[in-house]
Amino acid sequence: MDITKDIQPMTTFRNRSADFMKRIRETGRPMVLTVNGKAAAVLQDAESYQHLLDLAAQANADEGIRQGLEDMKTGQTRPAPEVFRELRAIHDIPL
Repeated sequence: MDITKDIQPMTTFRNRSADFMKRIRETGRPMVLTVNGKAAAVLQDAESYQHLLDLAAQANADEGIRQGLEDMKTGQTRPAPEVFRELRAIHDIPL
């Protein structure tokens, strides 16, 4: 991020939105829009945003796997047949 170019007042963005959108597409860098000198929004191109979503989803999956492995190490798991029997009993599901 280049703070001299990538932090702009909302008013400036409204007046020059086409220029800013072009710069965002070309650089792939997000832009912070401010209102009264305080950060109010972050604007980024769709491809970069999708990449960010993909990274977050992968990090979430990795953390779930890490937690599952930790549960196994500490004996906080149950055999699947036992869980399925319990679910069938709770929901009255026949074999």
